[in-house]
Amino acid sequence: MRAPLVRRDRRPLPVALEDDLLALVQSGRFAVGSQLPAEPELAKALGVSRPTLRETIRVLEREGTLTRRRGRGTFVTSRPRLRNTLDRNFGVTQLLATLGLNPGTRWVGIRHRPASTQECERLRLLPGARLWAVERVRTADGRPVIFSLDLVPDAILPGPLVPPLDPSSIYEYLERHRGVVIHHGVARIKPILAEPRLARLLKVRRGSPLLFLEQVDFAEDDRPVLLSYEYHDPSVFEITVYRTGPGPVSPAVR
Repeated sequence: MRAPLVRRDRRPLPVALEDDLLALVQSGRFAVGSQLPAEPELAKALGVSRPTLRETIRVLEREGTLTRRRGRGTFVTSRPRLRNTLDRNFGVTQLLATLGLNPGTRWVGIRHRPASTQECERLRLLPGARLWAVERVRTADGRPVIFSLDLVPDAILPGPLVPPLDPSSIYEYLERHRGVVIHHGVARIKPILAEPRLARLLKVRRGSPLLFLEQVDFAEDDRPVLLSYEYHDPSVFEITVYRTGPGPVSPAVR
């Protein structure tokens, strides 16, 4: 029996399957311009059902990674762009690695400080609560693409950060060392202009447009465990949202 193409982890199957297919494209297993194996063969190799595979292929087709040619099959069209979709919640490290890019981290600093009024509100903390503030510049193949500020309450990270915080993924650190698994996140996004410090960290001109993303991540019990502020360079990073239609429209309101 042949070994499976990929090994499954604890991510939801549709998310894991999409990431697995992208990783196979980036690794050269499925080269640009090549045809994917027939659905029955590919589904068996990936260890998933044909309906699950078919839906994942539809998603990747919408994103421009794959194309289906009637009567011929499914082909790889191009290397995916540096893209994040707000309908899926995963860390920057996982995103960059999935796209075949080398994820990196440049440390800016870690501080233990009081939470602001707004931070207490977002994380449902009492006034005067303290938290850890982790500042990093995330890079893709050495190029700065995101500046992130992650805020974790003392209730989640009590005492010193021992063992040392893994610079690559705060999600992985929380799960591995604190037993906190991120269940879902709520994000808000808006455009801003780069002030001097952000411009310096991301190596862009002062006043350049940035995409600002604020996200609260929750554990399975709906407890907020992480507040993140991310500043994306839109010249290299695209954020997309998949929106379903309203369904059939009643003739009376057409």
